[in-house]
Amino acid sequence: MKTNTNLTLGIIVGNRGFFPDHLCDAGRTKILALLKKLGIDTIVLPTNATKFGAVESLADAQKCADLFRENAATIDGILVTLPNFGDERGVANAIRWSGLRVPVLVHAFADEPKIMTIRDRRDSFCGKMSVCNNLRQYRIPFTLTRLHTVDPDSPRFAEDLQDFSVACRVVRGLRNLRIGALGARPTAFNTVRYSEKLLEGAGISIETLDLFELFGWIGKMKDEDKPVQAKLRAITSYVPAKSIPAPALMKMAKFGVAVDKWMADTRLQATAIQCWTAMEEFFGVVPCTLMSMLSNMGLSSACEVDIMGTVAMYAMVQGSGRPSALVDWNNNYGDDPDKGVIFHCSNLPKDIFVTSGDGAPVMDYQEIIAGTVGRENTYGTVVGRVKAGGFTYLRVSTDDTAGKIRAYLGEGELTDDPLKTFGGFGVVKIPRFQALLAHICENGFEHHVAVNPARVSHGLKEALAKYLGWDVYLHA
Repeated sequence: MKTNTNLTLGIIVGNRGFFPDHLCDAGRTKILALLKKLGIDTIVLPTNATKFGAVESLADAQKCADLFRENAATIDGILVTLPNFGDERGVANAIRWSGLRVPVLVHAFADEPKIMTIRDRRDSFCGKMSVCNNLRQYRIPFTLTRLHTVDPDSPRFAEDLQDFSVACRVVRGLRNLRIGALGARPTAFNTVRYSEKLLEGAGISIETLDLFELFGWIGKMKDEDKPVQAKLRAITSYVPAKSIPAPALMKMAKFGVAVDKWMADTRLQATAIQCWTAMEEFFGVVPCTLMSMLSNMGLSSACEVDIMGTVAMYAMVQGSGRPSALVDWNNNYGDDPDKGVIFHCSNLPKDIFVTSGDGAPVMDYQEIIAGTVGRENTYGTVVGRVKAGGFTYLRVSTDDTAGKIRAYLGEGELTDDPLKTFGGFGVVKIPRFQALLAHICENGFEHHVAVNPARVSHGLKEALAKYLGWDVYLHA
């Protein structure tokens, strides 16, 4: 099975016969060497299949399409590179006939003013427009580089490839995603309503399970069962839990075993769980630590049965290869209009916290609902401060009335500004934060937002808007 960060691109080297085709040979070599250096695997026509392994004629396009179709399960995206003008029909037909529905990046080599003779002039600048025109006619969505033409060795092109890799991984990860919804949403949270049918139309399936059934499985477990003991060891080695009573830890272990089995049996990659208050009242712990452990492994787990929060978390995990957390846009930070406090009570993955000092993650009890159900029934949260650094935020929502999936996203900074509070928390600084907050309120988005400690907003937007067809606002 491919890991989150592995990537394989199908390569189309464009050529047009009355342009200097020796450029295709050199261009193909240069592109493949760069991708190998970056650890990106490639599927490309060999040089003995067509002239220089490039695509020009209908016959070349068919050979390329056949090769791509044979490797359809492997290819995550297509890179079209134009060392010269290229043949727009060859490119478009190769993609159409392959049957692939993956992101497409169109790249054109840059001409050098000092060598624009008939032997060395590329005209890729012009050819790229023709290729894009045909792709649009064929209704094949595609991604552009930041600069119209760019040398493959340029730092700009490295950024283009990074963003495109994010888009490919996100599209790959969200298509055929299976999320488990454990329990009913909390009655007080209309904000986490969503449309299962709209998600199914996007290739995302929801598998439901009643808490009663899960507790039934737990009731059949024994303390000495090997899976229970293994999970108990995993819990106690995950974060410090010195203040947590042994009976509470045992309940968490059994809960974790039950969830793990459910996920394996139903092929789930992520979950959203009813974390309060039935679980505390009738089982006696919070599930936060187990959810934190899942999220830390990239198996995103959202609280309060926020399925759309899970979608956002998982999308960013695919894009960055790092764990995501679900938080509230929770408080202002003094009178700075571009700062705010993010918070949950919490099930944040431990890798998102600072690693030492007062903010390092520890297991504790859930202070918010302890006053309602009793402190003894709320052990199991993971509390601490989120580490400083750049981050991406994303919220996805189903708009049932309009029949579409919507999202907003952007980037900001997690700061070191002083703050003393409980739960999992951090201070954020976001350019034009008040405008973002207005967009959230005016468009009826929820108070939950997923955050990820990486800058992946541009590739993420390309994946969600262009290739999945969602209505996306990028805040900048």
